[in-house]
Amino acid sequence: MTKLDELCINTLRFLSVDAVEKAKSGHPGAPMGAAPTAYVIWTRFLRHNPLNPLWPDRDRFILSMGHASMLLYSLLHLTGYDMSIEELRSFRQWGSHTPGHPEYDPHRGVETTTGPLGQGFGNAVGMAIAEAFLAARYNRPGHKIVDHYTYVMASDGDLMEGVSAEAASLAGHLGLGKLIVLYDSNRITIEGSTDMAFSEDVAKRFEAYGWQVLRVKDGNDVDDIAGAIQIAREDLSRPSLIIVPTHIGYGSPKQDSAAAHGAPLGPEAVEAAKRNLGWPLEPSFYIPDEALKRFRQAVTEGERTESDWRERFEAWRREYPDLAKEWEIGQDWEPPEGWEEKVPTFPTEREIATRNASGEVLNAIASHIPYLIGGSADLAPSTKTYLKGFPDFQKGNYEGRNFHFGVREHAMGAILNGMMLHRGVLAYGGTFLVFSDYMRPPIRLAAMMGIPVRYIFTHDSIGVGEDGPTHQPVEQLPALRTIPNLVVIRPADANETAQAWIAALKRKDGPTALILTRQSLPVLDPDRYPIREGVKRGAYVLSESSGGKPDLILIGTGSEVHLALKAQERLASEGIKARVVSMPSWELFEMQEPEYRRHVLPPDVPRLAIEAAVPLGWHRWIGDRGDVIGLNRFGVSAPGKVALEKLGFNVDNVLAHARKLVR
Repeated sequence: MTKLDELCINTLRFLSVDAVEKAKSGHPGAPMGAAPTAYVIWTRFLRHNPLNPLWPDRDRFILSMGHASMLLYSLLHLTGYDMSIEELRSFRQWGSHTPGHPEYDPHRGVETTTGPLGQGFGNAVGMAIAEAFLAARYNRPGHKIVDHYTYVMASDGDLMEGVSAEAASLAGHLGLGKLIVLYDSNRITIEGSTDMAFSEDVAKRFEAYGWQVLRVKDGNDVDDIAGAIQIAREDLSRPSLIIVPTHIGYGSPKQDSAAAHGAPLGPEAVEAAKRNLGWPLEPSFYIPDEALKRFRQAVTEGERTESDWRERFEAWRREYPDLAKEWEIGQDWEPPEGWEEKVPTFPTEREIATRNASGEVLNAIASHIPYLIGGSADLAPSTKTYLKGFPDFQKGNYEGRNFHFGVREHAMGAILNGMMLHRGVLAYGGTFLVFSDYMRPPIRLAAMMGIPVRYIFTHDSIGVGEDGPTHQPVEQLPALRTIPNLVVIRPADANETAQAWIAALKRKDGPTALILTRQSLPVLDPDRYPIREGVKRGAYVLSESSGGKPDLILIGTGSEVHLALKAQERLASEGIKARVVSMPSWELFEMQEPEYRRHVLPPDVPRLAIEAAVPLGWHRWIGDRGDVIGLNRFGVSAPGKVALEKLGFNVDNVLAHARKLVR
């Protein structure tokens, strides 16, 4: 290690220490131990341009160990990103761009939101998948416009989490050779030594996954770290795990202890650490000129590297203009023009499950959106997520568009996030609604980041039938609705499903979950009902009783809309005028202007909501005079129609509730 190397590494260490100390909260220990690894990646290998953080062919850097966030912010400031020293001084404070854990901020170089351990690892697998797919689709002989690596820094905690195990297993199977994980093994967690709960042989586990495993003897040996990274880069047949033993809180009196993990070192320990490592005690946030000059080489190197790529890109564009146009649209999360014309309209002559309708929509648009890629957690025959006529994404065939996630819902969610964060693809994933619980953390993060992942959740209620309560979602639908910025759409029929897909693919500022039936449903006539306009607005008047102002409003979602229509007929025979409102999406309805919402749900008319789920949250829509027919219990193993009938989803029960409301 040269003196300049040491100076730069200590700059990283003490920017992190000083920021945590000033904030009086944070995690100083990991940045102190991992600084040499990060320094090597960023100064010797990472291809990036701080002046254009969104350059498509940049290498991706993921700090999966998000608690070490100050390490990332220090790197961004030092290498010339839009991350001022004032932002570092405002670490963890209101209004700053340096939150306690990294939050997706691509214009400042933060590639993803991390903190929940293991999520960044899964995101990185998704990014490597996107890179492989785009390289296979767009590179041509003599034209390599997609050629970059994904680097991850992961902690002991990351590798304990199940999501990283799921993602690592899939990455090994797929042979993602441009994925390089540097495992910062400091053997300390919040509670103390990892020996208390984590004694497995990580190297053997990853070898069994099909990874190349490399070891660094000393986490402070920058040349050893660099040598391992170079070996990893040269093996493109499999992902690489580099085990880097480090010392948490390196150089401080709290080194190698849990006391260095999640709290400021304290003034005395900070002073001792600075003395031990030959660092000036004052001023805080000190950056030596020589260190800054070394880090800022990233600007000139990045501009040159991107400029070289731009020249290659323009040569490729001239030879393949149609591909170039497709590429640029895909980079903006957009489908090509004219795709909506491919969305089918379903005839009313047959009944069809909304999961089947979704599959028909996907297959109708797939050939028109060549970068639409996705799959299911081993449930494609049931979720109808398979793109017919297109190959599978597998090792040796990275242009495949059908993705097999295996029985790995949690990893599927994290990987989908990574694919979308990478850009260039439109990614979707499917499973049964009841298993959305297994992937809730990455759904939450997708909503937090505002990225347009599409989820296909089928088998949406007790209508699942004989599989019983373990597979019959009851609480999942309202639970998903509690996630801010997630749009949930539960269509009532095939034509609402088609419009739900249009709404989902047009949305660019957050994820969308489609909630679909296993059982077949009647098809509503779009020429009779205002389905096309209604679905995109979240709720609409589907059917109105004749004779003026309604006495009652029946609100239904999904399959229960048809129950509301049947009840409307019976109520009419009793002289009760009922309006039927189809409400596929609370979130889209909430976005509408107040006048439209009052038109659909006038405040002076009693309302009865019908939904085969826990009724949590319906008070927002039924008002003081309203009621809900829902479920406050688990389902039962029986044929779907029987389960619905026995648990109250029948016309007689709707009539009984309706009569009480209009007395």
